[in-house]
Amino acid sequence: MSGNQNQPSILWLRNDLRLADNPALTAAASEGRPLVVVYIHDETSDGIRPLGAASKWWLHHSLTALDAALQNLGGQLTLRHGPAARTLPALVDELDAASVHWNRRYTAARDIDAGLKSSLREQGLTVESHQGNLLNEPWHIRNGQGEPYKVFTPYWRAAQDRPVREALPAPTAAELSWPADSPASDDLANWNLLPTRPDWAEGLRETWTPGEDGAHDRLESFVAERLADYHRRDEPAVDATSGLSPHLRFGEISPTQIWNRLRGNGSGAGNDSDSGNGSADVPTAARKNVAKFLSEIGWREFSTALLFDNPRLATDSYRAAYNAFPWGYTVDQIGDVTEPAGISEVEAWRRGRTGIPLVDAGMRELWHTGTMHNRVRMVVASFLIKNLLIDWRAGEQWFWDTLVDADDASNPANWQWVAGSGADAAPYFRVFNPVLQQKKFDPTGEYVSRWIPELGTAAYPEPIVDLAETRREALEAYNAVKAAAATE
Repeated sequence: MSGNQNQPSILWLRNDLRLADNPALTAAASEGRPLVVVYIHDETSDGIRPLGAASKWWLHHSLTALDAALQNLGGQLTLRHGPAARTLPALVDELDAASVHWNRRYTAARDIDAGLKSSLREQGLTVESHQGNLLNEPWHIRNGQGEPYKVFTPYWRAAQDRPVREALPAPTAAELSWPADSPASDDLANWNLLPTRPDWAEGLRETWTPGEDGAHDRLESFVAERLADYHRRDEPAVDATSGLSPHLRFGEISPTQIWNRLRGNGSGAGNDSDSGNGSADVPTAARKNVAKFLSEIGWREFSTALLFDNPRLATDSYRAAYNAFPWGYTVDQIGDVTEPAGISEVEAWRRGRTGIPLVDAGMRELWHTGTMHNRVRMVVASFLIKNLLIDWRAGEQWFWDTLVDADDASNPANWQWVAGSGADAAPYFRVFNPVLQQKKFDPTGEYVSRWIPELGTAAYPEPIVDLAETRREALEAYNAVKAAAATE
């Protein structure tokens, strides 16, 4: 290792805003050097997708929580903004740092990381990347031909043949040292991540507690109170889901920590996968649902693997034939996701004014809480794509702006699943009927009544489309694409 022990080590955080089970932090702390923890707000570099409004709200509060946790250990969070390829080397020079550590990311932005690793190593620094955000690296799970899996079930079967490591503890104050002079840091308020005029985040504040503590509180309450009902997760009126997705998206909790909590420390991924039995610390009534819940963690990993091998997943159809789909409106025609759509059907969908109760309830839940029940996400996506014949990318972009758990991999992968253009996609002929879905999963109307208080009155609009007619039109369009692909 180059230099003397007074030269600091830099921990560069991205989507891993936590202290416990942070391999990059553990490695940096083990060097015994003064530690500088930095978050770089980069929205301009190639491969970076600028955050949507709801994610910016979450990021502000997550960084605030992380800084408080570091201060309790005697340190601080250093904030810088700008292109990482310039900002990180500038910080290295400013501090005369000896090493840099980070946890890997799997978007096209990994090219930035590779360039930095190469250039900083040439300068004599120790630069290491770590596996901190997934149970398995994308290149670890390949089929017999060494190629990426295109279907979830065999992917997850292969993933469960690999052991899961034990989660790392958070370092103690005694294990960390800090620079004598703290480096200059941006004022978080100057990043303007929070909405002001208007302040639309009241529902987000009511619903969420961003930060590592909030993540673990959410996990424990799920295990104790809701996991036993997880088999009812398709019923939107039932509080049976974990609510962990935004915490995972910002890395306030790791999938390894979740796995260890439910399976026990150091357990193999395949242990008890048939019976669903969890750790002895999981309530008996909840153990039957452990395997299914962990398979949702697996879907997140599968989506990340898809993005790793297809960096343009948010813009290009995974199945190229679907690029020729005859959309009624394309994403380019709809325009900037943050501006009024100018197309009445899109505006009605965004505002929850389509006259289709389950669709409208979901869209209003999204606007108020920054999230939406997963079953309803499929229904509202299917309605936009297949009943309105609007480009799936328009919906993906709206979710990107309004979801607190908007994830580079899961968001486009799920939209492409519904559209039929993705890996392991829903069959093209599957068109979710929102009326039948409501009868099946919200038969008493509790969910739709919660979000549509004017339901049944003159204030609620008539349906903007005929579901049966638009379903026929969608199937004709999908059949045309399928026939064209067959002749190529």
